[in-house]
Amino acid sequence: MSRLVIVRDGIFFILLSHEYKSYLESIYLNNMKKTLPFLVLLFLTGTIKAQVTQKAAERFPVFPSCESLQYQALETCFYNQVQDFVYNNFKVPENLKQNNFKGSVIVLFEVDDTGSFKVQYVDSNDEALVAESKRVFATIPKISPATYNGNPTYAKYTIKIAIPLQSAADLQAQKEANALAEKASNIYKPNNKQLTELDSIKYKKFESPQFESHINIPFSHSYYSQFDSALNQVGANNHTGSKPFSYADVSKYYNLKEENQKLLKSSKEWWGRKLWNENLVEIQGDGYWFTLNPIFDIQMGKSDPSVADYTYINTRGIQFNGGLGKELNFTTTIYESQGRFADYFNNYAVSIKPDGGNPAIIPGIGIAKEFKTDAFDFPMAEANLSYTPSKFINLNLGYGKNFIGDGYRSLLLGDGASPYPYFKLNTSFWKIKYTNIYTWLKDVRPEVTEDRTYATKFAASHYLSLNITNRWNIGLFESVIWTNKNNRGFDMSFVNPIIFYRTVEFTSSARSGNALLGLTTKVKWNNQINFYGQFLLDEFSLQAVKDGNKSWKNKFGYQLGAKYYNAFNIKNLLLQLEYNHVRPYVYAHSEAITNYGHNNQSLGHQWGGNFKEFIAIARYHKGRYFADAKVTFGERGLDFNNATDNFNYGSNIYLSYNDSRPFDTGVNIGQGNKTSIFIADLQAGYLINPSTNMKLFGSFIYRNFNPATETTNAIKESTTWFSVGLRCDIFNWYFDY
Repeated sequence: MSRLVIVRDGIFFILLSHEYKSYLESIYLNNMKKTLPFLVLLFLTGTIKAQVTQKAAERFPVFPSCESLQYQALETCFYNQVQDFVYNNFKVPENLKQNNFKGSVIVLFEVDDTGSFKVQYVDSNDEALVAESKRVFATIPKISPATYNGNPTYAKYTIKIAIPLQSAADLQAQKEANALAEKASNIYKPNNKQLTELDSIKYKKFESPQFESHINIPFSHSYYSQFDSALNQVGANNHTGSKPFSYADVSKYYNLKEENQKLLKSSKEWWGRKLWNENLVEIQGDGYWFTLNPIFDIQMGKSDPSVADYTYINTRGIQFNGGLGKELNFTTTIYESQGRFADYFNNYAVSIKPDGGNPAIIPGIGIAKEFKTDAFDFPMAEANLSYTPSKFINLNLGYGKNFIGDGYRSLLLGDGASPYPYFKLNTSFWKIKYTNIYTWLKDVRPEVTEDRTYATKFAASHYLSLNITNRWNIGLFESVIWTNKNNRGFDMSFVNPIIFYRTVEFTSSARSGNALLGLTTKVKWNNQINFYGQFLLDEFSLQAVKDGNKSWKNKFGYQLGAKYYNAFNIKNLLLQLEYNHVRPYVYAHSEAITNYGHNNQSLGHQWGGNFKEFIAIARYHKGRYFADAKVTFGERGLDFNNATDNFNYGSNIYLSYNDSRPFDTGVNIGQGNKTSIFIADLQAGYLINPSTNMKLFGSFIYRNFNPATETTNAIKESTTWFSVGLRCDIFNWYFDY
């Protein structure tokens, strides 16, 4: 069979075995007149590559003048010597010269294993040119033969003899001139050349690199509960109060890759692997990786009472994650959603609608448009770009939400509001993690909308977490909100991360912004039980505290909570108790626009101010099965907003606390339209694909809302809401309003 073919500038040679040589010669003798098919066949039998290294062929045939050369130089010299010998010895017949003949002759010849040249075939319609070609090649002196694996061998070549004749130097000069002319020409000459860059890309087996990357783990209470116990072991030097976590943070204490592999189903079919185990698209190469997945949240349900026959959520989206090296990671998720909820949730969404005609804001999602006659269309997008230049520093530029605390709720910074643009800097060293968050927020009320453009405000927050001992962690939180009045924009005074924002705000603006202070703590009683808490100080008057008259100025809130991991020694059973207590007018400000809110939602606790709440939670998972139960008892003091009472009792953070405040002293939680709330939320299901956290589930919500006085936005009702669905659990739905 054929051993080697080399092609260069119209010449190719084939190194053949003796048997195959004889076979081709017989073909040649039997098909002397079928020249073109023969040449095509000869070419196809051995073509391997356009250029082969001298190492593979050992050596080209060697002319005496080429003996000192090797490799590519020897190859070039061989071609040039053949071309020049033909140029110097070929005699064009006189009749062709007189007729200014222009054409070419193709000669198939052999250099045998003794170095002799032998013509095998000449392709020309002129017998004189055929005879002259044979004569010229018969006069070429013997040369050193080609070698293969160190042994002499023979090789076949073709040469195209152009008439008028050209030397090797002429051919090179013409080639260079043609290249220059083509470069200078405005005429494009189509070609079939193809680069090999794409074909040379090397792919690796996908080994789930995301589990060790600095991509944020989508914040879901249900999912985070699976590794919460591992992160809260006594002596762990981590900081669980700043969320979302990255995979790299969690993997130090909980082997996410190993736990994921435990869940994998045995499936050899492509569709089975993609359904049960893998990302739809997963690519890993040299220092980079990508995953691409469809995202679904498809729910159908029935609520009572209801103005509609059924409830539903129809979310389709796509999530794209990736990493470039170990330092740069990114994630982006785009959703397109339509839905109709239980009446109480629909009514709340409508009650916080923005200016401009859109009918609602879906809590935690954003502004909704009308869909058909009784539903909403609510698109959403989230993204995060993470850069980790060292083990001490992590920077995030994103559009999404953040959370400060260890509880189900956060009084300091929760994830119940719509996504917002942010820049976050995490600095970790020794026993400290320091988080700085700079955010761009919107106020969408009619009072501040100008030229159909919503008002912009900004927030700068920092959270310092310190592990005092193996069991005790404390955290200090500070945040300030300011507006874009007088083209103030994002005030660079707040970029310095190691300052007290309240002082800077006082010196930066004649009309102060809204500054909040917070304290967090966590005590690990043992590896199964820990206690946590928060204290939020919005405004404080020492004199009012001394007076003991429950002044409205004492705007504070606190949280107390406990978690019991692997409760009663049942593996993966988490029990949690939490109490939240927030006084009236917390999160509000003298100017409504500088409240602690975004898109008509609170950035702290979703209920705003003037409430107390008790929550009991149980979560359990085994393999792919899971179950969550949550019970909420609450008391809120709402506004009446009717003809006889239009006072601001401190629940609505979008009202100035200086407007229509009914009392200066004797201010208590529950003042106003005292409303008791009871919510039971049960959910259970099966994890279909751990790569996307896609779950098949059923949920049941019972809600009893009992205001002392029924108003437009406070209707006494008991709601039951049952739903089933298929959901990628990558953000928290909060239906407990």
